[in-house]
Amino acid sequence: MDVISDVKLVPCIESKYIHPIRMHYKQNNEQKAWDLIKEYDDIAILVFNSTRQVFVFVKQFRPAVYLNNCVSSKDDSEAETVDTEKYPGELGLTIELCAGIMDKNHSPQEMAQMELLEECGYKVPIDSIKKITSFRAGVGTTGSKQILYYADVTDDMRVGTGGGLAEEGELIEVVEMDIEQGRKLIYDETVNRPCGLLFGLQWFFDVIWKQ
Repeated sequence: MDVISDVKLVPCIESKYIHPIRMHYKQNNEQKAWDLIKEYDDIAILVFNSTRQVFVFVKQFRPAVYLNNCVSSKDDSEAETVDTEKYPGELGLTIELCAGIMDKNHSPQEMAQMELLEECGYKVPIDSIKKITSFRAGVGTTGSKQILYYADVTDDMRVGTGGGLAEEGELIEVVEMDIEQGRKLIYDETVNRPCGLLFGLQWFFDVIWKQ
């Protein structure tokens, strides 16, 4: 997963996932401009296996995280490249909640159910997927909404290995952590983890696991 090579940075002319734009506007009659990215809203699920009392997370390589953990330089052709010997792929590995973008014609809860099966291998009844809240992510760049769910799963619901959809380029590892490991993860700055995961864990220890 973290064997990364031949990293080259080129302009993003078009994308099916994001749309960079510049917004011109007036604020209190003062002309302003802001560069931003239009992207899909998404869902994320905090998964807890109550059979063995472990959290179920996903590990994957995130190019954006990797790029922000290394330094690029221009090669002879003036393209930007990254020395992967100096900056190994592990710098881009993250621990995250099971998640997915809202790019299909399904309800957010249905999308959560699909992602649980695709990424983690759990077939979860839709009424067992509970909404926690929603919030705005990347308010300086995207402002997209993430809807956060909670799913209490059991070993009996595990029908596959997960790992994501290969046809969509996903390469995901399912990671389990016990209660104390999950608690420590909240403040472990050596691990790349997003805000949604931190909030989800704080919610869990405040609402579900109070002891």
